[in-house]
Amino acid sequence: MAHVTIYTRSFCPYCSRAVNLLTSKGADFTEIDAGFDPAKRREMIEKANGRATYPQIFVDEKHIGGCDDMMALERAGGLDPLLQA
Repeated sequence: MAHVTIYTRSFCPYCSRAVNLLTSKGADFTEIDAGFDPAKRREMIEKANGRATYPQIFVDEKHIGGCDDMMALERAGGLDPLLQA
């Protein structure tokens, strides 16, 4: 199973939605709260090619985008194959 890394911040509804979807799928993921940690935020932005919104989601180090991107991937049937890889 693929490993997911998700950068989040407290009180972010998009972050909660993304984490809930990953949890419901039984995904193996690490949540990194970067909201109040400037070093983690810089790390997230660098890995996400300049994207600074929360959350930013990576599947096996491949950037898939934010919450809306992951939800679109789910609707298109593309999330499960990525998580199973």
